[in-house]
Amino acid sequence: MIPTILEVWRSLTNPEQLIHLLSSVITGWWGYALLAGIVFAETGLLAGLFLPGDSLLFTVGVVAGAGELDIGRIIALLAFMSVAGDQSGYFLGRRGGPAIFRRPDSVLFKQEYVRRTQAFYEKHGGKTLIYAKFVPIVRTFAPFMAGVGQMRYRRFLSFNVWGGLGWVTSMTLAGFYLGGIPAVRHNFEKVVIGIAVASVLPMIIHYLRSRPATVAHAK
Repeated sequence: MIPTILEVWRSLTNPEQLIHLLSSVITGWWGYALLAGIVFAETGLLAGLFLPGDSLLFTVGVVAGAGELDIGRIIALLAFMSVAGDQSGYFLGRRGGPAIFRRPDSVLFKQEYVRRTQAFYEKHGGKTLIYAKFVPIVRTFAPFMAGVGQMRYRRFLSFNVWGGLGWVTSMTLAGFYLGGIPAVRHNFEKVVIGIAVASVLPMIIHYLRSRPATVAHAK
């Protein structure tokens, strides 16, 4: 099972294998539907922990640069699906999330968590949703937690649209323009790893910056 999952992951993050997949196995609109479904599932079904995300979009850009996909159509489609996925995650959290916290306080769940989440998104929600699109794992749960915290829908939607559009456009165009560079194609796996590291870097920097303040507060 695990080897099969890894092989599928490699097929989605390798230009040659993805081109083969889209041209011989899943052709025409089925190929677009596959990519759209993956982007939607990352946040809409809270399955982002198991999906390639940034590296997939970069690879899709490389494939579009090779003439196998229409770059304008793929950006429009995947941006729409990214926003739609976040909408699904938001409503899942808004309708079902609070029920998790209605139980009496325990070691894992406390009523205060919901209040803190709501206050956090009221103050930082907009930029959090935009930044979260570029951070693996965080982008999967950010819309859900915005719903749990009862963030105002209009506020959520405005930042959600800009975040989804910016994420898909930047990652896809990066692959589109950089994928034709020989050094990038010859070291594609390293480039993909670099993208993954760059994605989590803001989260690491934020943690390191907040750590001294946390230690000082504890003292």
